[in-house]
Amino acid sequence: MQKTPKKLFMLSALALSASVISTSAISATSYANDGVITDESRNRTIAINITLPSNNAKCTAQAKCSVAFINAGYGISHNGYTFASNAFNQRGYLTIAVAHELKSDPDLNREQPYLTTRMENWHRGVVTLKFLVNELSSKYLAYDFTKLTLFGHSNGGDISVLYGSIYPNEVSTIITLDHRRMLIPRNKNIRVLTLRGSDYPADANVLLNDSELNKFPVTQIMIEKSHHNDMYDGGPKWLVDRMSKEVEGFLDSKN
Repeated sequence: MQKTPKKLFMLSALALSASVISTSAISATSYANDGVITDESRNRTIAINITLPSNNAKCTAQAKCSVAFINAGYGISHNGYTFASNAFNQRGYLTIAVAHELKSDPDLNREQPYLTTRMENWHRGVVTLKFLVNELSSKYLAYDFTKLTLFGHSNGGDISVLYGSIYPNEVSTIITLDHRRMLIPRNKNIRVLTLRGSDYPADANVLLNDSELNKFPVTQIMIEKSHHNDMYDGGPKWLVDRMSKEVEGFLDSKN
């Protein structure tokens, strides 16, 4: 029997609760605008690039600005999405681009069903994001880490979507570039934009059907003649410009 999206989310949550390492005792040995944080509990180094909002943003502990995490596609540099970080920075966001993969990590599993075989990779990404939220929120007091925006391409989009499914009360917005495996949250409190490449289909139930699109704040846009692997800074200029336009328009439409 095919599992419903709700059941799949419940299974993911249960699996994560069994595998997540507590972040309560984690401390960072170092971090910088473009540097590395060490998650000592996992002996894991995390390369990050933090970019601040444009100079006209007025962010204070009393009037906090928004936070966006940028999660790269598998095999692509975490610094390969400057079109997105620029869009966020110009609108008053602090952005944190995250390198999720280490050379010592297992390769991304190529066997189906991906909701099982890749869950370890996605869980590891969720744990990393949770660690960064806990660590950086105490360092950047003028920014709101309680209502995150998660941006991700491909596997980074799957990580973003899983985080939003596990921690829905901590996420306000999700933007993905052609993620194809994890189901988009059916949650009326999370705005979602997903830009779809034209060369590969998403797995079953990842995207919303017409009935669901009438119920939830989800926007699904197919970009004709776009390729999954080109949806980053290194893609053709017309595609980068189009993605920038869609992301900016979506952010500007926020109520």
